[in-house]
Amino acid sequence: MAPADDDAFYVLSAVLLTPGQFPSVLGDDYPAACAALGQEPWADGYGLVFGQDRAGARWTVVCDDAALVGCAIAAWDCGMPYDLSPPKRTVVDSLPGWPIGLPLRTPGLPEPHDPAPGPEHPDRTPLSPPDPEAWGPAQRRLGADEVAKQWTAWRERINGTAAFDRATGQAPAEDVARVLAEAQAYTREPPPAGRIRSTPATGGARLVRADGPGWSLAARTDDIAVVLLDERPGEVVPVSRGPELPALLHALDRMARASV
Repeated sequence: MAPADDDAFYVLSAVLLTPGQFPSVLGDDYPAACAALGQEPWADGYGLVFGQDRAGARWTVVCDDAALVGCAIAAWDCGMPYDLSPPKRTVVDSLPGWPIGLPLRTPGLPEPHDPAPGPEHPDRTPLSPPDPEAWGPAQRRLGADEVAKQWTAWRERINGTAAFDRATGQAPAEDVARVLAEAQAYTREPPPAGRIRSTPATGGARLVRADGPGWSLAARTDDIAVVLLDERPGEVVPVSRGPELPALLHALDRMARASV
């Protein structure tokens, strides 16, 4: 089933699904994120366009022209209008629901809601964002994303915690040592595309995000790292800089940039 029989589709937002940038809510890496949407991990990536049909139903349109979607996102980020209407030839799938929460709706249409199952896929479950009250891999990855986005605020909170021992440069959890060892292993045997991602930060530093089985890491190359774990719901575990962390973070950053 595709958005409404008359093809009316009202775009509300969009994100990229590429090896270097994808909604981490979908998976630990790019192939996993693609699999969550039933797509092949095409090297050039996709654009995900979120909108409503005339009945107000939520749809996620998967477009194989990532550059087109990227241009729209860049324009919107600059406060400029951009009419994103992916040509039909670029649409590879239309999925019911949205995988992320959007506090948006199209004026004049009913409230966003999941469409009724269509005859082509009667058992297809609509995409939906993870439950914010629960804890699991998706919430853990989203938590690490939030720490990375709000690094300064989280850094101030971490400075005031007893768990962060700046004098010894150690973090008080064996789990953190396991995570760092697994992250170090990535530098010897590269993980799937997107498992490590890097973006510019202030002062010439880089923000590094990495995920693995049951863990997520967020860090600045000129600062500390933090780890979130499946087995420690909602907890942000700081890893102070110490003698080995800087080299690890720079190595992860180089790998992330080389893979895109």
